[in-house]
Amino acid sequence: MRPAVSMVARLGFRLQELPSVLGRRLSCAQDVLRRTPLYDFHLAHGGKMVEFAGWSLPVQYRDSHVDSHLHTRQHCSLFDVSHMLQTKILGSDRVKVMESIVVGDIAELKPNQGTLSLFTNEAGGILDDLIVTNTSEGYLYVVSNAGCCDKDLALMQNKVREFQNKGSDVGLEVVDNALLALQGPTAAQVLQAGVADDLRKLPFMTSAVMEVFGVSGCRVTRCGYTGEDGVEISVPAAGAVHLAAALLENPEVKLAGLAARDSLRLEAGLCLYGKDIDERTTPVEGSLGWTLGKRRRAAMDFPGAKVIVPQLKSKVQQRRVGLMCEGAPMRAHSPILSTEGTVIGTVTSGCPSPCLKRNVAMGYVPYEYSRPGTLLLVEVRRKQQMAVVSKMPFVPTNYYTLK
Repeated sequence: MRPAVSMVARLGFRLQELPSVLGRRLSCAQDVLRRTPLYDFHLAHGGKMVEFAGWSLPVQYRDSHVDSHLHTRQHCSLFDVSHMLQTKILGSDRVKVMESIVVGDIAELKPNQGTLSLFTNEAGGILDDLIVTNTSEGYLYVVSNAGCCDKDLALMQNKVREFQNKGSDVGLEVVDNALLALQGPTAAQVLQAGVADDLRKLPFMTSAVMEVFGVSGCRVTRCGYTGEDGVEISVPAAGAVHLAAALLENPEVKLAGLAARDSLRLEAGLCLYGKDIDERTTPVEGSLGWTLGKRRRAAMDFPGAKVIVPQLKSKVQQRRVGLMCEGAPMRAHSPILSTEGTVIGTVTSGCPSPCLKRNVAMGYVPYEYSRPGTLLLVEVRRKQQMAVVSKMPFVPTNYYTLK
């Protein structure tokens, strides 16, 4: 444990300094928080529970945040992401309904293929990011953020009701499953021992229903929030503890919490809704223009298209960029300045990178300052220090694609 502690000291990590978005330590009011089916399992394994998006979730376990982070990069880790909203959109008009509220080309998805997409408003702002999978079972499987649960559910329910009132064949169901994410280079090897399906035939952003370690009716999707190969397993709540325990029997697998999840996704250049993107951010400003389907761009038939599509060929006022610096770690709300000392933007997420041993962050700057290699200043603890605009991901991703 000593090397881990010394690394924490070198990188500037202290538990109380973890990003505020990861929640706060629980008090006597914790009973009002929602609990996943693995709540008692987390406590039994030393989980330090915090509030996150109205849920009680583990920020870390007995291992340090840095140890968990590095274990995920080198082996694999199990994350409880059951707080995410899972829904089914059913009926023959399901694609029309979904395309009326997202920017992606859902109609082009092959059976059991998924895509990252965005809910947008008429002003072009991002309401949430989500994954939509076109299942071979005749419905769209949608996973969106817990922090936007009420907003997202209302949006989808209202749109379904609107289409139903016009005579369309569509319905919505909330999926009351747990959701486990197994992430890391050995994730597929670990999971293969518990499934009959050949996971070599399940590439990134595809999905299949299968029995997993004796639990039937699991939907396994090759995706994740770490930049590593891995899966998210939607498992019936009654089988969640059994599945987690079965996975943990393999010494490759360790439990990981919100702290490691946040630093892993930041190294991978992935956005956290409410921090790096929100209703004041368009997909182009958020460097997410690639989520706009080509057919959808041409048709301009999604919410906010009149604002978003012209931005694809123009210089937007602000752009999400990656930043790297030495010295004190950049944190959310740290001012970004030009080298002349003028404030030009703000950091939205930042932390020391356990893999790179350098400070990484993302934030927004005017278009003319967004080119990789541009030198800037960041203000940390009232002191200015040099930073450089950097390409993302900071750490190369290792998604599994068929060659």
